[in-house]
Amino acid sequence: MGGTKIIGPSIAPPALSPTRDTLTVVPFLTRLIVALAINAAALWVADAIFSGVRIHGLWAYIIGAAVLGIANTIIKPVLTLITLPLIILTLGLFMLVINIAMIALAEWIAPDFSIDGFWTYVGTVVIVWLVNWVGHTLADELEGSRRTPSLT
Repeated sequence: MGGTKIIGPSIAPPALSPTRDTLTVVPFLTRLIVALAINAAALWVADAIFSGVRIHGLWAYIIGAAVLGIANTIIKPVLTLITLPLIILTLGLFMLVINIAMIALAEWIAPDFSIDGFWTYVGTVVIVWLVNWVGHTLADELEGSRRTPSLT
């Protein structure tokens, strides 16, 4: 048979078999969409609760949620590291200022999104934190119940 390798029916060629990296892409994209939906829901709840929060239109929610997610993933850790002495000195209270800055950035970039007043910002931060906590806890519970135990 020369250099030809015969592959049995139960063995797929290496190029066609899914790798661990390709299998983790789908859950990553799913978690990204869920995180975006949770952030949008958090902004919706803040808009419903506070009269000083005004968000008009679907795109305002989507863009605001996306900016909030990106800012919390990239900018917030950098700001936290830079201001760590101040965070320690204020026993963590300065994190509230950083979270307000993340909400303010989302408000600044998203169209038809405005927040009026310092205490409305504080309330919005608390609502966004609370909705994210509940949403991600539920998502983790749902994901955990769907997992099957692995034998390896």
